[in-house]
Amino acid sequence: MPKSNRYIKRLDWYIIKKFLGTYVFAIALIISIAVVFDFNEKMDRFMQNNAPWSAILLDYYANFIPYFANLFSPLFVFIAVIFFTSKLAENSEIIAMFSTGMSFKRMMRPYMISAAVIAIATFVMGAYIIPRGSATRLDFTNTYVKPTAKKSSTRNVQLQVDDGVVAYIDNYYDGTKTGNRFSLDKFVDKQLVSHLTAARITYDTTAVHKWIIHDYMIRELDGMKEKITRGTRMDSIINMEPADFLILPDQQEMMTSPQLGEYIGKQKKRGFANIKQFEIEYHKRIAMSFASFILTIIGVSLSSRKTKGGMGLYLGIGLGLSFSYILFQTISSTFAINGNVPPFVAVWIPNVLYAAIALFLYKRAPK
Repeated sequence: MPKSNRYIKRLDWYIIKKFLGTYVFAIALIISIAVVFDFNEKMDRFMQNNAPWSAILLDYYANFIPYFANLFSPLFVFIAVIFFTSKLAENSEIIAMFSTGMSFKRMMRPYMISAAVIAIATFVMGAYIIPRGSATRLDFTNTYVKPTAKKSSTRNVQLQVDDGVVAYIDNYYDGTKTGNRFSLDKFVDKQLVSHLTAARITYDTTAVHKWIIHDYMIRELDGMKEKITRGTRMDSIINMEPADFLILPDQQEMMTSPQLGEYIGKQKKRGFANIKQFEIEYHKRIAMSFASFILTIIGVSLSSRKTKGGMGLYLGIGLGLSFSYILFQTISSTFAINGNVPPFVAVWIPNVLYAAIALFLYKRAPK
């Protein structure tokens, strides 16, 4: 194939290198400033709680940097695109491209390739790498920044632990691994056939799903017949464990996407209702990756026209749009948690809205 027919030409490589180079530079610059401000704010707490320097650097900031870089990736995409595209327009390089017969659509190709690289990197980081570091970062925060006791109790636990088997615990205390006022109902063809009640139930940590039932009564129903069995102690295997209903703060951030998907499916099957935050986190990681394409189109469409005022106006518009996107993402997630909006819909609403803005600006961009 002739060299002139290559899919990625020298001009494409030039734009790709400029895009990704500016993106990395923006991350390094802004995150460096964020680290300085964060350390200045938390320095007193580090000293008060005797945080070791090794833990501050390796446990906290080594995981703080990738987390916030990924979180604000849309902002860095906007800054990168608008900064160097405005430079290209100011130096009449874009006019030169158009004068050779290049279309605006063709000029977008290296931008979309760069956005794809960022999108893949954002997704891989958010879905597989950052969650592992978040566990260490949040543990450090709970120990040295805002010392708090881990959640050790919960109330009104109701789970479907097997087909037709529903467990209920009035209150559970993780310190003693004990739940009070326990019941276990078994249904066959929607008919109750067994009803177990117990004063206490204790989780046996020596075996998986092993529970010790104390002071129990079992009612077995067979039509009009009823058999009652009582006892003081019974060892039983029940398909549940404290981690299924004892949700820790920000637990969803510590789970990889495969773990989130498995957890969500498992909890839905059991009828556990308090999983919206997990669903939002799962869908948000995918939606944030696609945002790279949308925000790149907006950035190029805004800044590819040469203006007398330079890049200042477009940079301001870009920053406003990127911050509003992140803010809108947070607001829509709140609607899903506190309202009746499905998590998938809430997470993708900002992308749909900003995709419409991108299409409008793309059609008005200089051709």
